[in-house]
Amino acid sequence: MRPRDEHKEQQIRQKAIELIVAEGLDGFGVNKLARAAGVSPATIYIYHKDKEELINSICVGVAEKMMAFSLQNFSPDMDFAEGLKVQWHNRLEYFMQCPLDMEFIEIMRYTHFYEKVTAMLTVNFGQVLGAFMRNAEEKKQLVPLPFEVYWAVAYAPLYQLIKFHHQGNSYVNSSFTLDDKLMEQTLGLVLKALKP
Repeated sequence: MRPRDEHKEQQIRQKAIELIVAEGLDGFGVNKLARAAGVSPATIYIYHKDKEELINSICVGVAEKMMAFSLQNFSPDMDFAEGLKVQWHNRLEYFMQCPLDMEFIEIMRYTHFYEKVTAMLTVNFGQVLGAFMRNAEEKKQLVPLPFEVYWAVAYAPLYQLIKFHHQGNSYVNSSFTLDDKLMEQTLGLVLKALKP
């Protein structure tokens, strides 16, 4: 058996993400991936037992990377406004640095592959954000809400702005760029909505 090559493995993962974003899961196959990555199909099977395991592995890996990035300089003990601001800046920065990862995860979110990501996020991310919410509620900085409602109000506005930015336009404007001023304005409205 040939030894694992970290560079080659990363190249395979990156090309898989690019192909899935460009062509969707229906157009994705190991032979097509091998051609795009400049390797033989047999090389891919050194790293992954089959296509399903490859996609699962990439999906969990991207989600873990996103989660780690979004938690940089963040603590569940932070004041609510400060902690949410750190989260927003981290998430926006991740999108700017890794737009393909964000598109890939959006595609995966609506497939069975996302089940493992959901399980991982529930355990890891849920513990951190759950503690952040509880602390903010105890400090009377956050109105008590079910987690799903909190998530929809706290993060959906940011993700919609990121989508408009990525598209370069919105429903009414032919040109749109997300800048710090717009982000801060939107964050202010979100914080206002979530305060008791």
